[in-house]
Amino acid sequence: MMANDNKSNSNGILYMKNTSLMKQLNIERVREDTQKLRAAFIENVDQQLAGLMDDAISKLGDQIELSSDYDNLNKKNLKNVDGKNNELPDKIFVQRDSLLTELLKINHIQTIYNIFVAVLMLLFLNTILYDFVDSGKINFDFDMMTYAFGKGQTVLTVWVLMKLSLIAVLFPTFHFWAHYRSHLKCLYSPDLCFLTLYIIFICGLMVLPVRVIIHEEIPPASAVIILSEQVRLIMKAHAFVRENVPRAIKFKFHQDGDKSLDSPCPDFGKFLYFLFVPTLIYRDNYPRTSSVCWKYVAVNFIQVLACLFYIYYIFQRFCVPIFRRFGHERFTPKGLLLSVFGCMMPGTLVLLITFFALLHSWMNAFAEMLRFADRMFYKDWWNSTSFSNYYRTWNVVVHDWLYTYIYKDLYKLTGSKKMGPMFIVFILSAFVHEYILTFAFRFFYPVLLLLFGGFGVLFVFLTNKGKARSWNVFMWTALFMGTGLLMSLYSMEWYARSNCPVKINSFVDYLIPRSWTCDAFTRDN
Repeated sequence: MMANDNKSNSNGILYMKNTSLMKQLNIERVREDTQKLRAAFIENVDQQLAGLMDDAISKLGDQIELSSDYDNLNKKNLKNVDGKNNELPDKIFVQRDSLLTELLKINHIQTIYNIFVAVLMLLFLNTILYDFVDSGKINFDFDMMTYAFGKGQTVLTVWVLMKLSLIAVLFPTFHFWAHYRSHLKCLYSPDLCFLTLYIIFICGLMVLPVRVIIHEEIPPASAVIILSEQVRLIMKAHAFVRENVPRAIKFKFHQDGDKSLDSPCPDFGKFLYFLFVPTLIYRDNYPRTSSVCWKYVAVNFIQVLACLFYIYYIFQRFCVPIFRRFGHERFTPKGLLLSVFGCMMPGTLVLLITFFALLHSWMNAFAEMLRFADRMFYKDWWNSTSFSNYYRTWNVVVHDWLYTYIYKDLYKLTGSKKMGPMFIVFILSAFVHEYILTFAFRFFYPVLLLLFGGFGVLFVFLTNKGKARSWNVFMWTALFMGTGLLMSLYSMEWYARSNCPVKINSFVDYLIPRSWTCDAFTRDN
């Protein structure tokens, strides 16, 4: 009996041991399966994330790679003529989105955009609360904006006339010359006749809008619109003529009077499309998108409008209160220094908002409406470590024109020398910017000319070899200081001419800064 009990106990113990062992084995198996599932899950997530990151980087890489196609060609694939590299590559148009369009798809960059929107809302609330506390009522006062963009009907009339001058004068004249130049007998040559008429046309396009601005006393923002459009149309006219003159000269007629397959002049539809498309480089054909997203167009125009209010609030809160009493109150060199540094942050905000409004939103809106596919209107200028790269990437549209029609032609004339053409491009760009400000404000105060054509050129050579990120810090510091100086000095001169009496009642008064001779300023020095 006891033997049976012992046997039963041993069997029970063995059973328990086996059961415990089975549980341990099951636990180990479950743990191993869990580890495998965990490893597989992590690997799958890593693959998904890697795929998403690779896709995002690939898209951005494509943008940067496409945007620098002809820059790379400029360095590596120059044509060899007579043993010299004296042929620079042409602009290449490809289908691509603007860089910010791609970047704003990333949540982190979208958050920066949201921060700017929040700051605009705070500026709006700040203005409302300031007016309520100061006057006891809420004033939606946009007098400054209404004045700055005043005389809109005159602006529209001048714009239409400038546009019609290219449509009704330049194109028909060029079309006639291109088709019948071999049959025309004019002075020494029909080519000289056309060149003379072309120069007269450009001079008229330069002089007449300026006369309207002075005679009608167009306010500054409206004047900037007219002058910027004037410069843009002159650049468009030169691009069209410069691209098609060689085509017309090479065009031949057969002996039977029939034209060859190629036309000496593009048709009117291509010229009209070029007048509106957001590029300054003429081509018969551009990459086109398949459709138009009107919602995207509307969003971009709304962003332009929001940016206008943004700039208005910045001037209203940070600029006008400092300078509107200039000439009536004491203004010392110490006050000047403080005002310059006080305007650095607002000035930089104006710079960034103007860039976003014009080079991103405005350009993309017109590109979408016209189905223009190449939307690389700027590059990643904010990452620049040299001023030469900053100037090349800030405004690609203007840079392309300067490179194609000024730099390349001078490069050929000077025998493949770079320094002279580069210097002339800088000086030309500086003079055009100063020309716009001079006639918009109606006084000559060459601060921008000095900063752009002087320090700007100096910084190009100073930072030309800069690769470290510290040079990017230097670039941003220089931009902050430059914009603060521009906003401060031009604001002082504007209010000085409003508040200080005229001492020299002649043309010389427009050339001598009145802020230097204002009584309230000179008495304290």
